Amino acid sequence: MVTTRLYYMDNLRALAMLTGVFFHAALAYSPKLQALWPAANTEQSLLLDWFSWFSHLFRMPLFFLIAGFFVAYLVARRGVVGMLKNRALRILLPFIIFLPLCMVATFIPLLTATNEVENKSAIMLMILEAMQNPDAPRPPPTTMHLWFLYNLIYFCVLVWLLRIVNWQWASNFLARLTPGLFLLIIPLVLLPGALLIASPKPAPESFIPQLWSFGFFGLFFVLGYWIFTQENFIARFNVYAFRILLASTALFALYYYHLPVQMDLMAPPLALWKKLLLAVCEVYIALWMTLVCLIYARQFLDSHHRWMRLIADSSYWIYIIHLPIIFALQYPLMDKNWGVWAEYGLTLAATFVVGMASYLVLVRWTPIGWMLNGRR
Repeated sequence: MVTTRLYYMDNLRALAMLTGVFFHAALAYSPKLQALWPAANTEQSLLLDWFSWFSHLFRMPLFFLIAGFFVAYLVARRGVVGMLKNRALRILLPFIIFLPLCMVATFIPLLTATNEVENKSAIMLMILEAMQNPDAPRPPPTTMHLWFLYNLIYFCVLVWLLRIVNWQWASNFLARLTPGLFLLIIPLVLLPGALLIASPKPAPESFIPQLWSFGFFGLFFVLGYWIFTQENFIARFNVYAFRILLASTALFALYYYHLPVQMDLMAPPLALWKKLLLAVCEVYIALWMTLVCLIYARQFLDSHHRWMRLIADSSYWIYIIHLPIIFALQYPLMDKNWGVWAEYGLTLAATFVVGMASYLVLVRWTPIGWMLNGRR
């Protein structure tokens, strides 16, 4: 069991969250998402597209693994009931409070932009058509980008429900695996969940629990929970870090080549061999890159700095509010021709400035900050 404070876990969790800002800001310029992203811009970037889909394969798996690690830490310190109380305050309450606010902050600019933007995206055109048809079906309720909080609530409750099961046999099995066997076998455990949904994985935004999310993100959560009980687990993979980074990059080239040129809700299903190939690439890249991030974070981020603590503390708030800000910034840019990188840089800079300023003024020393990060 881990008994000392692991700063790299705090820092890596913050970086995983903030990478989501880079990811969502990049989707406007993705050639593959022109039909599905509200702020899809006519200017596109292949480089941003590669970054988006590569980081998409391991950013949230990494986040859920770290979440499982910290839930195990809370159970060890406070018991299962104490963990549930803590998660209710840090996860459930923010989800209840901020989801409706994020919905309002997202949909009002979208409706405004749908009427005002000249170079409308496919989603905007679809909204315009729906607005002119009173019989058009309403979109289903969504948890938006806060879906990860919604899923975490279920995972924490499952920790409580499954505590009566003796999992020692599974723990012993994992502990006995050599690093090589772990890297080859464990990704395949993720494969059934990965095959339940098309590639690339969409966010499980529905209020109806998605089985594939439990079989994919849920297993990363379980792995993180187990890693907490293994003092030197990450260190066993140090010598493999660069090799699995290279292997993941090579697999991603294969994965990206076989992704649909453009994603569409009405697209026909992929051939079985291609669906299996993409899912295999996904599970290996997801686990390997998650381990790469843990290995390098342990080497380079395992220290306490004031600025890093500020970033870690503010990351939760910035992630909650970032998507409405990005959309509000990118809708007017759809009619500009400033270049992809200028628009992308401007969007990121403005989002982080607004996010950090609002954190320092409205959150850090207020009850909102106590709710998100605890009392300072």
